[in-house]
Amino acid sequence: MIAVKLNNVDMDKAGAFAQEAKADRSKAIKAKKVEGSWNFSERGPQFSAVLAHASGTTTIEADAPPFLGGGGQKPDPVQYCLFGLAACFAQTFASVAAEKGVKLSKLSVSAQNTVNLSAALGIGKEPPTELVKITVTASGAESSKLPEIEALAKERCPGVHCLTNPIRLQTELKVE
Repeated sequence: MIAVKLNNVDMDKAGAFAQEAKADRSKAIKAKKVEGSWNFSERGPQFSAVLAHASGTTTIEADAPPFLGGGGQKPDPVQYCLFGLAACFAQTFASVAAEKGVKLSKLSVSAQNTVNLSAALGIGKEPPTELVKITVTASGAESSKLPEIEALAKERCPGVHCLTNPIRLQTELKVE
């Protein structure tokens, strides 16, 4: 069986999952976990994690910029946050376009912000960031439908939801 793909989205698998979730809403709930370790060596990036995914694992590393005491060898944590948002928005946009039967010929997404490090440095209480801007550059056969697709992507994107709605945070310290 040949998979039907539109915008690099496997419509057969996505459609089957949507039908499963409609029949049983608990199927729509997926747990995610990232567990990493701090590097105490003076060599290499400060933090790394191995992320499991359907095809295996991928190691990602983060390092603070030199002005914050890191080596600047890898992207910093906020860049990964913005990457996650941009990737999530792009995936949602491409999927919504595919769902609507719109073949995209180009899709790029940028996420940007300005970070105020006053609170992180203990010298102020200003919010670390007050605005995140997503810019979508898209073209396709039915460009008149792109504004609707953008609106639906903004409404449906889990990354957008995480940034725009309060989410309870629980921390737990395990002392060894």
